[in-house]
Amino acid sequence: MRTTDKQVRKLMEEMTKLGEVGRAANRADMDRKTARKYIAAGKLPSEMEVERHWLTREDPFATDWPAITAQLEELPELEAKTIFDALVEKHPGRYQEGQLRTLQRHIKRWRAAEGPDKRVFFAQAHRPGEAAQTDFTSTRELGVTICGEVFAHLLCVFVLPYSNWEWATVCLSESLAALRRGVQAALFQLGRVPVHHQTDNSTAATHRVSRGATEVAVEGEESCRGRRRFNDEYLGIMRHFGMDPRTTGVGEKEQNGDVEARNGVLKRRLEQALLLRGSRDFESREAWELFVQTLQRKANLARGVRVAEELAVMRPLDVSKLPEFTELSVPVSEWCTIRVKNCSYSVPSRLIGETVCVRLYEDHLDVHYAGKSQHIFPRLRGDNRHCINYRHVIWSLVKKPGAFERYIYRDEMFPTVTFRRAYDAIHTPHQGVRGDLEYLRILHLAASTLEADVDTALALLLAEHVLPTSERIKALVATPTSIDVPALLPPVIDLTAYDDLLGEVGT
Repeated sequence: MRTTDKQVRKLMEEMTKLGEVGRAANRADMDRKTARKYIAAGKLPSEMEVERHWLTREDPFATDWPAITAQLEELPELEAKTIFDALVEKHPGRYQEGQLRTLQRHIKRWRAAEGPDKRVFFAQAHRPGEAAQTDFTSTRELGVTICGEVFAHLLCVFVLPYSNWEWATVCLSESLAALRRGVQAALFQLGRVPVHHQTDNSTAATHRVSRGATEVAVEGEESCRGRRRFNDEYLGIMRHFGMDPRTTGVGEKEQNGDVEARNGVLKRRLEQALLLRGSRDFESREAWELFVQTLQRKANLARGVRVAEELAVMRPLDVSKLPEFTELSVPVSEWCTIRVKNCSYSVPSRLIGETVCVRLYEDHLDVHYAGKSQHIFPRLRGDNRHCINYRHVIWSLVKKPGAFERYIYRDEMFPTVTFRRAYDAIHTPHQGVRGDLEYLRILHLAASTLEADVDTALALLLAEHVLPTSERIKALVATPTSIDVPALLPPVIDLTAYDDLLGEVGT
């Protein structure tokens, strides 16, 4: 075991107290001979170390080292692995796999001693109330579930760098709607507004990098890889709250370092809170978001002094909340569908040829016509996806069963696995349009009554190996034509108690 400076200091202290090498060495946990060596030298182990200038074995890269350094001077970004692979290919048999680590050490020392200058980062002093930073962070490692189902989502994190006051909202993607919701939720929690709002270049919701005219530069600066351009909608949000939009340089995420660092702190805090809770399952998205924000409120209380300094210099929030949706005017096609953000959604067929107003939220969209909501869909993610409700088309499809076989949204006409099994059973004896018509009649019945009842009836018939037909299903789900309503007698109201009470008050 190597002797440490701490042991030798302990040895000297005990020698002063006891004056005996053996006892002092024992208390310092070292051998007596070792103790005599350090007592005689009067030095610490670190002071007795001699820098080694010799090699214990021959340098395997000595022959090629001049060529390697020439390569590094010309192309400093070359990695040791790349250089090593080139040497192995150029000199077969000269180098072995285990020598890569030796080359990596050589190159590391060369870069530190003779390599090009590295980029210097300059720590910045934050001023109270000057800026806020917003960033999105994944929560995959937390393993949160909603009613037993994995909940894939992000957190939109808003941080005041001076005080580290933070607020987070749950979102499904790095969209403008998620950013709008996150920013205004944080501002209304604060009740104050900072001067600047800063984001990074990782999301297209706020800005995109491009070249050309009609671009909005940030503080008159230009990125070396192109100028920064903000979306008009994002600029509208900033104008509404009276904040100056700022962004980091392209690929310069360290400029958003405060919120980046807080992301890790927040997730570690959430992980610990989930461990104490004993479960990662929540009844709803709202319940999980409440859990996150309750934890943040507790953390923000500990930052009270610096938060107070920020609030004292920030401008009061004196505007109303922005709507958490974007309105789009969309025509309804003859296919009974609308196209929103490269995805297709069905609507009631009576709207064919009309133009509907779509309120696009972060997680759903609400179709309005003539000021009334017609249908609400979960918002689809990605391109060329579709959400087709069979109830919107079944009335026409049952009249044209021949269209069912090659209908592009045919798979959407099977609301459950039981319906698909029923279709396969019907198609065995009734091939072609006749089988399609029988199934469409069952689907029509589901749209006219209750899908759950029809699903249960189909499951019963299939379990008994009985061919499901529309007539058999109709007999099983038939409801009574009249409902017995119990006779209710009108209640007798006795006001005597009130008269007695008023009499007591008067006396």
